[in-house]
Amino acid sequence: MRRLTSEAEIAEAVAELVALDPRFGAVVARAGDIPLRFRPAGYAALASIIVSQMVSRASAEAIWARLEAASGVVEPARLLSLAEADLRAVGLSGGKIIALRAVAEACRAGLDLEAIASLPAEEAIGALTAIRGVGPWTAEVYLLFSGGHADIFPAGDVALQTAAARAFGLVEPPQQRQLRQMAETWRPLRSAAARLLWAFYATERRGAGVLAG
Repeated sequence: MRRLTSEAEIAEAVAELVALDPRFGAVVARAGDIPLRFRPAGYAALASIIVSQMVSRASAEAIWARLEAASGVVEPARLLSLAEADLRAVGLSGGKIIALRAVAEACRAGLDLEAIASLPAEEAIGALTAIRGVGPWTAEVYLLFSGGHADIFPAGDVALQTAAARAFGLVEPPQQRQLRQMAETWRPLRSAAARLLWAFYATERRGAGVLAG
C-alpha cells in the first residue's frame, strides 16, 4: 500500500494528481507549500484529532495544551484517571470526553492503534468507527495523517467542501456525498487531493484576512 509520509512523497503525489486532473494546476500555484502534519500513530494522535473536531486550529491547540498539562502525557491510563470535571475544565465537550474515554478503554482492552493505521482503509475505518464517538471523519483523518494512507478523502470536512467550491468555481460548496463522488476521479491519489485542497483553503483564508482554522 502506498504511503505519503514525507514532503517529497507528497510533492510526487501532487504532481501525479495534476497530470490526472489538470484543474489542480492552478490550485497548486495558489496553495503554496503543503505541510506534512504527520504524527506517529497511537492514542495521542487519534486523541488530538478528536480534540480538533468542530473547533479552530488555535482552539484545538489551546485545549490540547491544557489536556497535556492535566494528564502529563496523553495516553489511555492517564486519560482514564482524570475525572469528567477535569476534562471539562480543559475545554472538552461531553461528546469528546465520551470518545476519548471510549478509545482509551478500547486501547486498554487490547486495541492496537498503530497496527490499525497500517490496515487497508476500509478495514481500518470499520475498526475505528466501531468505537463509540469515533465517526468516519475522525477515522479518515487519522489514517491520512498518522497512517500516511495515499488514497483517503474525508469528504465530510467543511474546509474541503469550501475549498473544492472555490478551486473549481462551483456555485456553492458540494455536500459530502457529492464531494465524495467528485473525489472518485482522483483515485488512487485522493490523499494528495485532500492535502492540496486544505493548503489552498488555508491560503485563501489568509488572503481574506482570516486565520486558517
